[in-house]
Amino acid sequence: MSSDSPSTLHTEFCGMSFNTPIVLLSGCVGFGEEYTRVNGFSNRDAGAVCLKGTTLEPRLGNRPHRIYETPDGMLNAIGLQNPGVDKVINDIIPGLDFTETRFIANVSGSTVEEYAEVTRRFDDSPIDAIEINISCPNVKQGGVVFGNDPAMSARVVAACRAATRKPLITKLSPNQTDIAANAKGCIEAGSDAFSVINTLMGMAVDIDSRTPVIGNNQGGLSGPAIKPVALLKVHQVFQVCRNHNIPIIGQGGIRSAEDALEFIIAGASAVGVGTALFYDPLICKTINAGILDYLERHRLSSVGHLVGTLRTHQQQTAKCVG
Repeated sequence: MSSDSPSTLHTEFCGMSFNTPIVLLSGCVGFGEEYTRVNGFSNRDAGAVCLKGTTLEPRLGNRPHRIYETPDGMLNAIGLQNPGVDKVINDIIPGLDFTETRFIANVSGSTVEEYAEVTRRFDDSPIDAIEINISCPNVKQGGVVFGNDPAMSARVVAACRAATRKPLITKLSPNQTDIAANAKGCIEAGSDAFSVINTLMGMAVDIDSRTPVIGNNQGGLSGPAIKPVALLKVHQVFQVCRNHNIPIIGQGGIRSAEDALEFIIAGASAVGVGTALFYDPLICKTINAGILDYLERHRLSSVGHLVGTLRTHQQQTAKCVG
């Protein structure tokens, strides 16, 4: 949709107003306070900040090594190291500046009951929204990952939905058979939005010791290497979301304005930046400038006019036949 109005990066997401469509991803900026120490960084460069994954009780995380750089990406197996939800709510959240950006809690758990309880505690806090990371093992079901089982995913969402009135964002795993079907079940269970995608599982091997480099043997692969997979998953989930007015945070290897625009065209209302922050902490400024330039060149007043505008070859063919 063309417009003579000035282009803006302001984005509406689940009733929240974002300064820009960029969301700083969970696990990449600590609990939101780490990047305030980077000279030149401002929380206003991001529409929202996702806090580090939080569980009911404190966790020490996995044995080292926890991070390993790969060609065009990074493996990580932190193991949800965090101080526990009470410490986050009582000591960390009061120090965050809610006048500059929105803050989203990230909830993890080993049981449905833990997800619900952590969500309930965040509901009674100033946090703006809650993201539930369903890519965690369900210890009551032999270690099956919640996010890889549509029925279990829906159970977690339903339990968290009952525990909060805040916007609920479900972070979907790519390591499953049918991500669109899972998304549909999560919408029916009460999810307000999605983060698409979480990391892919990967491994690196030390050929001298013949052992995995990562202490947990395997880790989550992020970065530019997973971008084509992430784009496809966003497109697939958008086909389910478009009729329900459910927004998506598209993520997976975004390191430029062009990357971000691809995700938006594929169906994302906002875009997550994570791994790129490790080598360029100020990359958000560059991405924002590129998105704004694109909007102005194409006479679009906002990112919302670009969301889900992908024209597939099948659509083009059907249009010509019609």
